[in-house]
Amino acid sequence: MKEVAQEAYRDKLATVDSKGKRIWIYPKKPKGKYYDIRKYVSYFLFLILFGMPFIKMNGVPFMQFNIPKSEFIIFGIYFPPQDFHLFVIAMLIGMVFIVLFTVIYGRLFCGWICPQTIFMEMVFRRIEYWIEGDYKSQIKLNKGPMSSNGKIRKKVLKHTIFILISAFIAHTFLSYIIGVDALWDIITSPVQEHWKGFAAMVIFTGMFYGVFAFMREQVCTTICPYGRLQGVLLDENSLAVSYDFVRGEPRGHLIKPRKGKKSDCKDGCSTCKKNDSNCPADLLKAELDKINTIEPVKGDCIDCDLCVKVCPTGIDIRNGTQLECVNCTACMDACDEVMIKIKKPTGLIRIDSYNAITKGVRSLWNSRVAAYSLVLVLLIGLESFLFISRSSIETLLLRTPGMLYQEDKGVISNLYNYQLINKSNLESEVQFKIKNFDAAVIEFVGQAPITQSNKISEGALFIKIDGQELKSRKTTLTVEVFADGKLIDETKTSFIGPRK
Repeated sequence: MKEVAQEAYRDKLATVDSKGKRIWIYPKKPKGKYYDIRKYVSYFLFLILFGMPFIKMNGVPFMQFNIPKSEFIIFGIYFPPQDFHLFVIAMLIGMVFIVLFTVIYGRLFCGWICPQTIFMEMVFRRIEYWIEGDYKSQIKLNKGPMSSNGKIRKKVLKHTIFILISAFIAHTFLSYIIGVDALWDIITSPVQEHWKGFAAMVIFTGMFYGVFAFMREQVCTTICPYGRLQGVLLDENSLAVSYDFVRGEPRGHLIKPRKGKKSDCKDGCSTCKKNDSNCPADLLKAELDKINTIEPVKGDCIDCDLCVKVCPTGIDIRNGTQLECVNCTACMDACDEVMIKIKKPTGLIRIDSYNAITKGVRSLWNSRVAAYSLVLVLLIGLESFLFISRSSIETLLLRTPGMLYQEDKGVISNLYNYQLINKSNLESEVQFKIKNFDAAVIEFVGQAPITQSNKISEGALFIKIDGQELKSRKTTLTVEVFADGKLIDETKTSFIGPRK
């Protein structure tokens, strides 16, 4: 029965009880070397996240993902819908990289880089500690009546700050979609003029508030699929936050020194008439010498449970790798602090592999890592080639639907619609030339096209060819596109004439 109880963690989440109800997690406030490093990493990531929407290159955002229009600007480079294949390959590169990173370093991304964890632990959780105190104070506050210990005031203050921060995050994420200029226009204009944008802000704010105030670790354990992929991605050589069970087991207990009873010997040692082997003072000293910090036959783990108390997902890392573990290293800091106090080596809980713990062998390179690396290199090579070879202005030239041809004095004309996608930051004047029909004449409907930077220009034109030059009813034309006198694209289209 004891073994069954010890293995029960495999059958359920740490945040769900036997009746299926949620167990609210009250993690102890973390502190230590790794927590301090995580804070500095989070500050750097916040600087990038909140500062990037305001950075512009040549008048365009440095980073923007306009999903409704399928237009993306990455590192100041414009990617229209016609470059969607580049975006797909980039997503594949990202996925393969995450898989490769996970195979080597485990779920380190979740605890150190993932926005969900960073915002939860480095912003919202710290505000909660500041207002409500550490975990014991929070438990006492939540169990007490609303009138006790300023509970209403603390709850109102906390959730007000949570909502304001959620709104700030929502505005930031929205600026990545529509840009800071459009966002500022929505903020400063009446609601009725941009009610869709205002509704998006409210929805995003409510979503972030719900996630960080209530959902919390449930996002990582039940919604995000990444944790469940660990079972197929990790192997015995993968690095992860691990408990060194070889060194730590069997677990001992901390024996606190206590004052022994004083010797009842009333006479001085010089006049003692008792046998030396039965000296009360010597017996007391021998008994105190037996009191060690840890039971001598046990491992280094003293079963203090601090690693469990600081865990933001409520697991016991000593049970091994679990899907709830986000590798935040809070348990490492807690354990190292205890090891220092009891004068034992740190690293009982550390980032290491199963083989390193059991065999002392560390090997990050294996056939799986090699295979994923090869796929990643090939995808990066393909993406680089397609990116370098893409034209700065892409042309789409199609015959106008429903129109056949017109004939005037032996000259055949076809009407075409053109679309010019300028992917550069320069404005260009565009000219068309028929490559395989030197005598062909191009007449624009309206003015000659001038493409604006990072914009799509549309218009219509006529192509006229002497009927005697046509050899068949349907002729394929090769159209060259010049920008400021330089050939930048070449496209093909069909030309329809009378039957031959």
